[in-house]
Amino acid sequence: MIDLLGFLKTFLTLFVELTALFVVISFLVSLLQQKVTEDKIKRVLERPNKWSGYFYGTGLGALTPFCSCSTIPILAGLLSSKAPFGPSMSFLIASPLLNPVIVILLWTLLGWELTLYYIVIVGLFSILIGVVWEALGLHNSVKNVKVRKHQSDQKQEAVPKWKIALQDAWAFFYPVLPFLVIGVFIGAFIYDFVPQDVIARYAGGDQLWTIPVASILGVPMYIRAEAILPIGDALVSKGMGIGAVIALLIGGAGASIPEVVLLNKLFKPKLVIAFVFSILVVATTTGLIVQTVL
Repeated sequence: MIDLLGFLKTFLTLFVELTALFVVISFLVSLLQQKVTEDKIKRVLERPNKWSGYFYGTGLGALTPFCSCSTIPILAGLLSSKAPFGPSMSFLIASPLLNPVIVILLWTLLGWELTLYYIVIVGLFSILIGVVWEALGLHNSVKNVKVRKHQSDQKQEAVPKWKIALQDAWAFFYPVLPFLVIGVFIGAFIYDFVPQDVIARYAGGDQLWTIPVASILGVPMYIRAEAILPIGDALVSKGMGIGAVIALLIGGAGASIPEVVLLNKLFKPKLVIAFVFSILVVATTTGLIVQTVL
């Protein structure tokens, strides 16, 4: 009975904390996204200084939609309007991996030091991937996709921005709620019922082979960050290597099967393969660095 009460307490505490964080962050990001439109992103990426475009693409990617699949429509619009290829690819990599939800949840659950390493490493990889793909001429592997521009809805423009932000916050939160509940449930279960020596024996911090395996497993599992982070927090507390958790997060959030299917509509097979390979490299390398340094 004591264990069950402890489990319920852990579950409710995690759920309330993460729900509040998610809704507040979603509200603030929606306010920001109402200012950062697709046209503004395109203008920023077309700066005269070519190299600055990669930094701007990575930075803007961190301010845009929360999951990999919702990034694709914006990317399609950018490519259709002839935005620079390399910076657009930096945007593609950074958007699902550096969004405010992941960053704040990482900070809350796993600490500021890990979050700082994560931001720096993933940010540098986002820039590097854009540069390398541009140098390899992979822009020739983008299909000729045309996106129809929609006229602004005057009724929508008349709605106060804070009301739109509230609607967006709910629209973002509602589809994620099942993943959040599942993630918190599993995390609370691990906290209160899974023996520490079991986790340490099979996925301990000194077993570096678990990192590349975790990065590969993340892709078909399509684990939302909102689900894996509370699970990862529990696993780390039981002795699992933090590098494997980070690799699983990047693999699942960065190159999910739904995203790859959508990218297949925009990219030729060569670029799709380059994308998946790059995400696996980012996941494995980030995991190894974090595991070694922290």
